[in-house]
Formats: sequence, structure tokens, C-alpha cells
Amino acid sequence: MRTSVLSCFNNSLVYACARSVKRIISNRVILTILIGLAILCGLGFAVNRNRARSVVSARRSQMPGIVLWAWERPTDLHFIKPDQTGVAFLARTVHLKNDEVIARPRLQPLNLPANSRVTAVVRVETDSASQPSLSTSQTTRLANLISEVAGLPNIVAVQIDFDATRSQREFYRNVIVEVRRHLPETIGLSITALVSWCADDNWLADLPIDEAVPMLFRMGADKQLLKNRLAAGEDFSSALCRNSYGISTDEPVENLRPDRRTYVFNPDAWTEQSVSALTEPKR
Repeated sequence: MRTSVLSCFNNSLVYACARSVKRIISNRVILTILIGLAILCGLGFAVNRNRARSVVSARRSQMPGIVLWAWERPTDLHFIKPDQTGVAFLARTVHLKNDEVIARPRLQPLNLPANSRVTAVVRVETDSASQPSLSTSQTTRLANLISEVAGLPNIVAVQIDFDATRSQREFYRNVIVEVRRHLPETIGLSITALVSWCADDNWLADLPIDEAVPMLFRMGADKQLLKNRLAAGEDFSSALCRNSYGISTDEPVENLRPDRRTYVFNPDAWTEQSVSALTEPKR
């Protein structure tokens, strides 16, 4: 009897030990699998992030260092050198009123070399007397109208020009997200940006855009503050605003970084002389 009990005890102990060992091994296997999955997820995230950066970099590199804004007037730029100078032309103006989305196409001729690299600009305006509804329907219609201009000849990027107020930001964000979703991966997405968006109010951080162009002209009270910051070597707090500048020929800005793309507005008609003044090396 004693031998039987002892044998039974030993068998139970062996069984318990076996179960414990099996459980430990099982837990270790599960832990190993989880660690492996975590590593794979981390690697996948890193690969996706690097690919996304590569795609953005490729889109940014499509436009030259100097880009001329061609607004709503007859514009002849047949003389530009496309490897040195790009063109961002007003392709469409969209007016938001109540729940309406009213589009007006460019009405003035634009003459460019056949191989020009071109950004299509869509200007968005709101009616102060009849404020836009900012509805989901209005978001979709506006995004579609903006996305459509990517189908024009020689387009490498789309730029949105919208001075959204604070109350319109969520609407604008939704429009930008939807536009990026509609655009081909190879087409860049740019927006113009008030200096305040770039300097102290970084609401742009997670927008799916390639650049935000700080508008360094017609700034009013912010002009002197910007001059002081540039003179002190300070940069914009928003990373998206550190790729380019927007200036005007009649408001020179000093202390700009030479490695950034410069979009240039001209209140007068572009001529060979005015373009050469921007593209030819300073003597």
C-alpha cells in the first residue's frame, strides 16, 4: 500500500512537473512569437515611414527652385527655362456660399514651353454675407473640384490657396485629406500658409501635404515681426513651412535661406527681364 501511494505520489509529481514545464515552454513560445510580431510590426512601420518620406521627397523635387505665380491675367512665359523655373498658375477659383460650391475656371490665356513643370492652383473664397455651411457635402464637392485640376497638362502638383479662419480649419483639414486621397501618388499637394500658421500656431503638423508655403507679403502688422525673426536667424516652428517661401517682387525680403524653393508673385506682368532678375546669379 505504501509503495502504491508513493508511486502514485511520484506519478502525480511527475505529471505536475510535466505540466509546469509544458506551461513554461508554451509561455516562452508565445512570448517569442509576440516579440517576433512586435519586431516585424516595427520593421514594417519603419519601412512604410521611410517609403512615405521617399515619396514626399520625390514629389518635392519635381518643381525647380524658382516658381512663378501666374494669376488671373494674360500671361506669356514662353521664354522660361523649365529646368530653372516652374509655374504655379491659377487654374480655378471656387466660391463657397451657404451650401453652394461655385467654380469659375481660368479665363485668361497662359503661354508656356511644352515641357514646363506646372503646379495648378485653386483659390478658395468664402462669402462674408452668406457664410458657407462647411457641410460634408460641401467638403466633398470642393475636394472633387480641387482634385480635378491634376488632370491638366504637365501638372506635377496641386496647390490650395485658402485663408481659412480658425472656425474653418476642421473643414479645411477634411478637404485636404480628401484631396490627397483622390490625387495620384506622384502628384504633389501644396498649400499657401499665413505666417501665423507657420510661426506660432502649428495646426498644420499632421496634414497630408508636401509643403506649406509661408506668404511673406501683404502681411500687415506681422511684417516687422517676421523681419526681426528672420534677421535673428530664427526659423518657422512648423516643419512643413521649412521647404519654401512665398514672396512678391514689390516687397523684397532679406535673410531668406537659399536652399528653399521660392514662389514669386508679380503684381505686374511677367517679362523676360523680371524673370531673369530672379533666375540669373547676382553680381
